[in-house]
Amino acid sequence: MNAIDLRSDTVTVPSRAMLEAMFSAKVGDDVFGEDESVIALEEKTASMFGMESAVFCPSGTMTNQIAIKTHVAPGQEIICHETAHIYLYEGGGIAANAGASVRLIHGERGKITPDDIMKNINDPDDFHCPLTRLVSIENTINKGGGGYYTLEEMQALSRVCRDQGLIFHLDGARIFNAITEIKCRTEEIGELFDSISICMSKGLGAPVGSLLLGSSEFIHQARRNRKQMGGGMRQAGYLAAACSYALENNVEKLKDDHRRAKELGSVLETLPYVDAVAPVETNMVFFRLTEDIQEQEFLAKFEEQNVLAISLEPQSVRMVTHLDVDDEMIEHTVKVLKGIL
Repeated sequence: MNAIDLRSDTVTVPSRAMLEAMFSAKVGDDVFGEDESVIALEEKTASMFGMESAVFCPSGTMTNQIAIKTHVAPGQEIICHETAHIYLYEGGGIAANAGASVRLIHGERGKITPDDIMKNINDPDDFHCPLTRLVSIENTINKGGGGYYTLEEMQALSRVCRDQGLIFHLDGARIFNAITEIKCRTEEIGELFDSISICMSKGLGAPVGSLLLGSSEFIHQARRNRKQMGGGMRQAGYLAAACSYALENNVEKLKDDHRRAKELGSVLETLPYVDAVAPVETNMVFFRLTEDIQEQEFLAKFEEQNVLAISLEPQSVRMVTHLDVDDEMIEHTVKVLKGIL
């Protein structure tokens, strides 16, 4: 058996069917607007969420950073959770690309509330403070253990943003994982946000690619910012074809990832060396080890048994299920977990 890689859902490799879709893609020069496969993907994804337009980019970091740079002027302020991907894991891009300030919210499992937004809007007449411009949320929430905002929670946040004249951005790197649990229509989410970033190379299994969705005017400016950041690709249709295949064939499979993650979570709750297991809501399993075993020792024992996981904090371990993990692999992982000591 090959290594069971539970470090992330980014480690998947294209299936034979996805590769065939890539090899048969109709391509052109995307910077010239001539790649049929890219155009088809952009139009399809924008339509799914009821948005006017979309732009295809190499990564979710780029789509998030392009969105922020397009929406926010230097010196203005963004509200987000303190564990947000745009703040922690995008290389200081908010400062480097947009020159913006950040107001960080402390909230349970990576979430912010309408009240959090209201309490953190600066007085626009006080020239000592940056102008509050944008609110960004993440759904699902990586550092929140794969938890998600419900449709009702997003609607409440959207109302506050619109009432207060704030732009509302969604880092939807794993939005289809959230939709799988929420069971809402994509259009219901699209109508709440001014821009949405969607990653195809996580749970959906494409090798590369993310999309930024918004109004036609917004996406027109976003393309300029994509060019400035070096994100203009040429015959990108080979990658876009993989993303289109993922949208058409892999969304339904996410529920199996969630089922397998919940099975792992249930087993972990019975083990003596596990101090706590975060609620398993989607495809992520976060747990804390007791002091009897250090996380690096645990990960080394795991790897000896052909299973890979990752630690993001001391005494904490993360496992993520995905397309390339099947039931047999979960059974082996459970055996390893039960025999670790």
